[in-house]
Amino acid sequence: MSTDTLPATEAAAPAASVPGARNTLRARRRRNALRTLAFMSPWLIGFGFFFAYPLVSTVYFSLMKYDGLNPPEWRGLDNWTYVFTSFPQFWPALQNTLWLCVVMVSCRVVFGLGIGLLITKIKTGAGVFRTLFYLPYLAPPVAATLAFVFLLNPGTGPVNSLLDAVGLPAPAWFNDADWAKPALTVLAVWGIGDLMVIFMAALLDVPKEQYEAAELDGANAWQRFRHITLPNISPIILFALVTGVIGAMQYYTQPIVAAKVASGKMGGSGETFVPGYPDDSTLTLPQLVHNLGFSQFNYGAACVIALVLFAFSMAFTALLMRRRGGLIGSGD
Repeated sequence: MSTDTLPATEAAAPAASVPGARNTLRARRRRNALRTLAFMSPWLIGFGFFFAYPLVSTVYFSLMKYDGLNPPEWRGLDNWTYVFTSFPQFWPALQNTLWLCVVMVSCRVVFGLGIGLLITKIKTGAGVFRTLFYLPYLAPPVAATLAFVFLLNPGTGPVNSLLDAVGLPAPAWFNDADWAKPALTVLAVWGIGDLMVIFMAALLDVPKEQYEAAELDGANAWQRFRHITLPNISPIILFALVTGVIGAMQYYTQPIVAAKVASGKMGGSGETFVPGYPDDSTLTLPQLVHNLGFSQFNYGAACVIALVLFAFSMAFTALLMRRRGGLIGSGD
């Protein structure tokens, strides 16, 4: 073999090995992908069974006439048209739900942060006050609602008796359409223990060196709160707002129990109860989902309202995430 052919042979050797290297690289990537998929499989299975499948099924049944007994029949957008144009309780329930998302959630966050600040400043007896403020949160929702309905009873309740004694007007609370949602807000604020604990943990985690430096610069209490406390706990405030909105979108037990007790119709055997007393003021979208689906067996319309709830929850969450700086403020 001549020496002239050696360079060509040696040059061809690396070229011949390129396909093998590529196959090895593909095999390595495939193994890594399978390994990653194996580690993610518990989450993927849970996501598929408990989120993706129910969501797709809800969309499917929202386009069907289905009563849970007979096979579903295609109806297109008839259920959507019925809910938005012909179902009279939808718009009051939507307004009440949005009111609770804005007012009730805001009050819970403000009072939870305020109580957390107060307890972190107390030098003696902080444990006692922390326990007293946290205990209402442990009360079962039905029991707490029953207690509040009796406390706010317009005729015999101690709250109105006290208001009469000091010469203040005594509202009808759960028996008045104008006061029913504020009464539910008071109930929600009473059980503020969960947010109090979360805010206390966040407040105690704020570096004390920043407060000391601000005091040396002559910053007053409000300036320290605005420029040090708020920026440091802003992720916790955002968490409280997002979870509060999601909880308000699912608000069901307290308003329906309050409406039943205040109206004197507990919905026993042979008795039909229409939610929303008084005058649809305590009606929420989750109540409509339950009423349409399990009382009227109109699963198509119930799925429409469930999708509306999902859309509003996603929209509120996206808005809060995008407007975080404007809602909470910056430390500049």
